[in-house]
Amino acid sequence: MIALVEAQGLGVSFAGQRVLRDVSLTLRRGEIVTVVGPNGSGKSTLLRLLIGAERPDEGRVVRAPGLRIGYVPQKLAVDRTLPLSVDGFLRLAGADAGARTAALEHVGIPGLGGRQLAALSGGQFQRALLAQALLRRPDLLVLDEAAQGLDQPGEARFYRLIEQLRSELGCGVLMVSHDLHVVMAASDRVVCLNGHVCCEGTPTVVSAAPEYRALFGYGTDGALALYRHDHDHGHDHAYGHDLRHDDGHDHERDDGGKAGT
Repeated sequence: MIALVEAQGLGVSFAGQRVLRDVSLTLRRGEIVTVVGPNGSGKSTLLRLLIGAERPDEGRVVRAPGLRIGYVPQKLAVDRTLPLSVDGFLRLAGADAGARTAALEHVGIPGLGGRQLAALSGGQFQRALLAQALLRRPDLLVLDEAAQGLDQPGEARFYRLIEQLRSELGCGVLMVSHDLHVVMAASDRVVCLNGHVCCEGTPTVVSAAPEYRALFGYGTDGALALYRHDHDHGHDHAYGHDLRHDDGHDHERDDGGKAGT
């Protein structure tokens, strides 16, 4: 599969504090990759480096020429007094009326173009953000804690939609989350991050890895099994099925409110 973004030996520090070290990662067209880790592990920092919002102190990021990125943020604060309709929000992407209508249908909220953005439910709001990202016709769809605030059934529906969009559009998907079970089960490959790549592989392999269990504990298998992902998509995941791990690192959790969550 075509490489969309490749990170090579990334390292970054903020205010003298090391946030990421020696992080390498490749994102390919047609796969869903999820980065998981505790608070302070550098997940959002890695995302910003990959999309070009920040520059690394060490290493480099190589992006495919002409790469189009659709971004769904962790949250978007909307003043409830602001008269902004869903359709008005989608117009910010520069798309015509037909494309805007189609995008809303695509994400499962048809007919909501005239509703005020601030009046949407949590799930509808996240789908509106997703619709806006899709109007950019992305090669890579990036979601930063995009299902935050949804209950578990809502999360499951949201991530099933992401799987469907990946299959229909053939784009790559990068998701960043500190939640585990549902988001992992919707992934082809999981990267466990705690300032560096602790382990990497399929959800089943990563959830059994000692490095993952050191960060998240042993009570994860049951919920993961409830949402376990069927990997029979007709595309090749073989390169990602072996676990990558780093045995020489102290994986003690450090949430201390540092930068790089």
